[in-house]
Order: sequence, then structure tokens, then C-alpha cells
Amino acid sequence: MKVLNQFSGKNFTVYNGDSTQVLKGLPSNSIGYLITSPPFLSLYTYSSSFLDMGNSKNDRQFYRHFNFLVKEVYRVMMAGRNVSIHCVDVPMMKERDGAIGLKDFPGMLIRIFQRAGFIYHSRVTIYKSPVVEMVRTNALGLLHKQLRKDSAMSRQGLPDYVLTFRKPGVNLKPISHTRETYPVDLWQKIAEPVWMDIHQSNTLQRQAARDEKDEKHIVPLQLDTIENCINLWSAKGDIVIDPFSGIGSSGYKALQLDRKYIGIELKESYYNQSIKNLKVMENDKQKEQVSLFNM
Repeated sequence: MKVLNQFSGKNFTVYNGDSTQVLKGLPSNSIGYLITSPPFLSLYTYSSSFLDMGNSKNDRQFYRHFNFLVKEVYRVMMAGRNVSIHCVDVPMMKERDGAIGLKDFPGMLIRIFQRAGFIYHSRVTIYKSPVVEMVRTNALGLLHKQLRKDSAMSRQGLPDYVLTFRKPGVNLKPISHTRETYPVDLWQKIAEPVWMDIHQSNTLQRQAARDEKDEKHIVPLQLDTIENCINLWSAKGDIVIDPFSGIGSSGYKALQLDRKYIGIELKESYYNQSIKNLKVMENDKQKEQVSLFNM
């Protein structure tokens, strides 16, 4: 297993290294749930490392590398358990792709996971404001002046998606809920195919992990989204893993919700920041347990 650095807390371990290589060192059928936000092809630049999938020469190379990762994911997941992937439709750029349009990144991910043996289980759409997207990206299709000029090039805003896949087999550790911990009204809200109330700004702060060479528009995974997914598809005490852990957002919520966590991050500054964030949450949980004991 090729690991640059490794750090463990009481209920978490994070690795600074290549996700595929680290996964190869983990036991088969050991992970209760996986949630991650992988690189969106070459849309964003996270690091200069040749191991970074975001630095692939083209889309074909990216998908080839991603295939190796998914095969290892299949091996380490427990039977009957789930994998959730945060993704978007990737904009095509005229100077890079020869035309303005969209790439069906979610569709390609579905096919890759199905070929690896997973069952396509669920998709939820996460609403995002087209006004915010227009201001952030200045996308031609969202500009009002383009509507006046030629609306054939106008389009809707791009939502986020969470695709969930299930490993075949019997889940030997059922994930059960009570009416108190998961009331009917909450379930009805989570079961909706579009999550309208995800706060886009509810993310761990990122500035401490930024490098000068970073792409300006890094897409974070919202804590609301992570919490919904972990609550639904994992049980307390499960090991939750994120092979593109960034600054530890998924681990932060996993520890808060009484799960254990494994994070893998190639970029050293993100890895270091994730340790700080996970330490904060673990310390908060310890203080909470002491307070309950005193009561």
C-alpha cells in the first residue's frame, strides 16, 4: 500500500496517498458505507500530481483510472450495503471540447459501477440556484443577454446529483430506524427525488487548505447532503469511507453521527486540514459524552 502519510484518532484514520492503492490494503467486505465527491473529469484542478485523476489527459483516461478504483470499492464493501457518489453534468468548453454543451458524467458513472457488479439503487437531485451558478461561472447559457440574442443557446442551471449503488447480497447487519430517530415526516422529506433545502454554503471552511495553484471554483459537498446520506444508508458503529476525502467533510459528519471513518486524500494540504477538522469533531464528541456521564 503506497501511503505518503497516515494519521489515526480514536474513531478515524486518514491516509495521504492514492485512493486506489490505499483501498488495495483494506480488508474485503469491511466497509459499511461509502460517500464521496470524486473529481469531475478535468473540470477542476486539485493538485499537480500525476496520480490525481483530475489531471487526466482526456476523459477516456479518467474513466480508465476510475474503473480501477471502482473494482477495489466493490471488493471492500459489505454485501447489501451502499455507495453514494456526488456528481454533476460537466460543462463542455469550446476551446477544450470543440463545442458548448454538457457531458453526461452521471450516466458514465452509472455504467462504470454497473460493470463492476453494483446495482444502480437511487438518484436524488439537489437544487442549486441558476443565478448563483451564472454569477460564479458566467455560463453563456444562463446569461440574460444570450436569451435576447439567441435563446437556442440558453439552458437550465445545473443541479447536483447523488447517485447511490448497492453491492449485491444479503445485508448481514441491517440498518434499522425507530419512529423517534427517523419520524415519518423526516422520511417523507428524505424520500423526495429533489432535495430543495440543501444549504450550499453549509460546508467546512476551505481557505486553510487552499494553494495558490488551485482552481478558483472547487465544488464542496454540503454537510446537509452528507448527513442525510449517512443517516439513511449506514448504522451507528459502521465504518464510513471517502476515497476523495478532501478536508474531511464526510468524516466530520460521520464522527458526529457516531460512525467510524476512513479518509483517503492525495493532496497534502487537504489531508492536513482534514486531520484538524476531524480532531475538532472527535474532541467535541468526547466532551459531549463526558457531559452525559456527569448528568
